Amino acid sequence: MALSIGIVGLPNVGKSTLFNALTKAQNAESANYAFCTIEPNKAVVPVPDVRLDKLSELVNPQRVQSSTVDFIDIAGLVAGASKGEGLGNKFLGNIRETQAILHVVRCFDNDDVIHVSNSVDPIRDIDIIETELILSDVQVLENRVERMAKQIKGDKSFGPKVEEGRKLLEYMNEGNPANTYDKLDTDIMDELLKDLRLITAKKVIYCANVDEDGLTEDNDYVKSVMKLAEERGAAFVKISAKMEEELIGLEDEEYQDFLESYGVTESGLAKIIRTGFKTLGMISYFTAGVKEVRAWTINDGDKAPRAAAAIHTDFEKGFIRAEVIGYEDYVKHGTEAACRAAGVLRSEGKEYVFKDGDVVHFLFNV
Repeated sequence: MALSIGIVGLPNVGKSTLFNALTKAQNAESANYAFCTIEPNKAVVPVPDVRLDKLSELVNPQRVQSSTVDFIDIAGLVAGASKGEGLGNKFLGNIRETQAILHVVRCFDNDDVIHVSNSVDPIRDIDIIETELILSDVQVLENRVERMAKQIKGDKSFGPKVEEGRKLLEYMNEGNPANTYDKLDTDIMDELLKDLRLITAKKVIYCANVDEDGLTEDNDYVKSVMKLAEERGAAFVKISAKMEEELIGLEDEEYQDFLESYGVTESGLAKIIRTGFKTLGMISYFTAGVKEVRAWTINDGDKAPRAAAAIHTDFEKGFIRAEVIGYEDYVKHGTEAACRAAGVLRSEGKEYVFKDGDVVHFLFNV
């Protein structure tokens, strides 16, 4: 299971610069004019995890495999995109498959960087983008409800879906995103949303892009976005896309020195991924052997058989038990054999709920 994040925002707010920085690859053109990104960009990024690094030091495997995050960057949207303005909503289908939305807004003044609205106002910018996302989702929902309504004569099971779909449509036509609808937890609505993949039903991470000064002290722009995120129960991160881009290619020691020179302790990539995991309720566990040390991403609360399916569905089907060592215990004792001798290796059955950082071996029937 890979975490997938779609990046949205107005043109020239730093989306493509951030994408370049996060992926450490200059494969998304950054230019000081609107619509410089004309094709969706996707990159698979390894998840930075010091625990994986430490386990690798202890085991010295032939190969190390991180968990990954899929980042998808689409062209900047503008007011009227749902009606064909700018590049329209042509690329929105590329982020319907993602699990979360990273909404980038500009939170700094710079006369040399053009803003599509000729002024900096992150709350206005957020409203523009979210309005276009709602209008795009409304089109998708309207079309699906119409099709299902025609199918009711032949299949009565479409009736409840049509009824719930119309209620959600009425709510969204009032300008509300799907994720604030108070009846999302019903089985019918859950099934409907899985089918529709509405963008505004996804979790949102608001990302304030600041200049150097904004990294150490929150300006009024940042404070306004933080307040909005808090009011909506959404996640928030603050990064400097320009600084992140400058980190590309630095060696580890230089990398850390550069971060410290800006008064920060972790990169924007680490912040976004950590926030994404928390927002979506995801955790990592590890497998550690001489051939490979690897991180696996699962949902927080997954029981052992379901966690095993992250490796292969056969592991879930034929699950017998899991041999589990807590990460701290593994680091303390240094080897699996030492953990076994110390009595900290546990044999867990089907009801065991995995914990973040567990180091695991699975036993299963072929």
